[in-house]
Amino acid sequence: MKLFADLIEVLDSTNKTNAKVNALAAYFEQAPDTDKVWTIAILSHRRPPRPVNTTLLREWASELANIPLWLFEESYHIVGDLAETIALIIPASEKRTEKNLTTFLREIIALKSKPEADKKAYLFDNWSILNYYERFVFTKLITGGFRIGVSQKLMTKALAKATAISEDVLAYKLMGNWDPNTISFHDLVIQQKESDTISKPYPFYLAYAVEETPESLGDVTDWSFEHKWDGIRAQVIVRNNQLFVWSRGEELVTDKYPEFQEFIGKLPNGTVLDGEILVYYNNDIQNFNELQTRIGRKTVSKALLQKAPVILKAYDILEWEGKDIREHSFLERRKILEALLKQVTEISLPLQLSKTYAFTSWEQVAAERRKSREMRSEGLMIKRLASTYQVGRKKGDWLKWKVDPLTIDVVLTYAMRGHGRRSNLFTDYTFALWNDKKELVTFAKAYSGLTDAEFRKVDAWIKKNTLERFGPVRSVTPELVFEIAFEGVALSKRHKSGVATRFPRILRWRHDKKIEEANAIADIKAMIQANEVHE
Repeated sequence: MKLFADLIEVLDSTNKTNAKVNALAAYFEQAPDTDKVWTIAILSHRRPPRPVNTTLLREWASELANIPLWLFEESYHIVGDLAETIALIIPASEKRTEKNLTTFLREIIALKSKPEADKKAYLFDNWSILNYYERFVFTKLITGGFRIGVSQKLMTKALAKATAISEDVLAYKLMGNWDPNTISFHDLVIQQKESDTISKPYPFYLAYAVEETPESLGDVTDWSFEHKWDGIRAQVIVRNNQLFVWSRGEELVTDKYPEFQEFIGKLPNGTVLDGEILVYYNNDIQNFNELQTRIGRKTVSKALLQKAPVILKAYDILEWEGKDIREHSFLERRKILEALLKQVTEISLPLQLSKTYAFTSWEQVAAERRKSREMRSEGLMIKRLASTYQVGRKKGDWLKWKVDPLTIDVVLTYAMRGHGRRSNLFTDYTFALWNDKKELVTFAKAYSGLTDAEFRKVDAWIKKNTLERFGPVRSVTPELVFEIAFEGVALSKRHKSGVATRFPRILRWRHDKKIEEANAIADIKAMIQANEVHE
């Protein structure tokens, strides 16, 4: 555990990419093979299930530290991280452990099925033999909330430095449904077996946002344009008469979309499509809110299949006739994709081609972008015709030009302390709109968009204008008005206001407005209605 904890301490103490890569590479060169596999798993978000809930962790940690629970809770709210709080309040020990990372993780996995008394004894024993950083890491492994600012791309770069295997090859090897409990480092990283690749997707190619004006990209005829669909990015794979569906988050979601089983026997073996999963009925794409009813469901009922049927809106092809064609130009890949979909047009499949556009001026591009909301898209994708399909987020060839956000003025009604460096400030806000009875109704939450100085000013105001306290949450005097932005909005029965927003964030603090001038729920419903009428 010491070696892994030392690694996390280094990673947690620097923002420099090269320093992180060097620390990871050194770790991969000297750690036991089993620990290497678990480290790759942890940094790839393949963490073991949490064996103890956070309520018990707080109670037991305060007991071991011999402090009242209320003092632990106050400390937690100030520190902002549960594992760090526990690591800080439990007294240091002269004892040490020789157990490695793999041993700890196997014990944590076995702990889940044990009675509560055994869990408590296990935590007490191990909290008492670990130093501060080891205790911090151990508790992070227990909670499952392991975020240390290391992307999988950065981890892959370090692994490439340690093994001399190319990053692209490693990115491909590490995707897929592998289990750190059973796979060896040699089988995962070193050995290449054809049978291991049958279900594996390719690393996704991600786009950068347009940073300047689109005109800065040069000749408009060098580019292809299509709408940026608001769904779930996925690769659909047909190999050996088997189907595999992978989300961009590297989750195998085949069972969640049984509609795509129709592709078997209709699409040739050795085909991998890249596209967007969208809810589609009444000959129209539905908003993302409809798709959310299928996300996270362990089983998909017949009723849900009828209520929210999906299609794959395909915009690229990565493998054709069993060959990796990512090095072909985008234009060449699109010709293959269009020919394939033309062959299956007469077959009723939940599969559509994402239409591409060719323009002769950037003004035409801007005009098409203005149609995005009526098309139920987030804006436009801009792809260089000569571009290959790369790995990860690379600048230059694929860009996204999203629509301008919707905005509305709202009233601050609740606040909660932030996390990390903002854990001592109230920075997580809940906002409200007026209903037809002139009452403020909770509408959306946001925690980004203000400057540090503005957050400090709002925090000071919150502390002076608190009405009630509900644990870490405070209700405040309705007085401050903010303008918030969001990407989309839809009717929702799950929300008190009757509407749900996509990606809300704060645009500005409206010092010039009184709460009576804030918007009403009727205003935002009118936005929805106007969009529907426009369609």
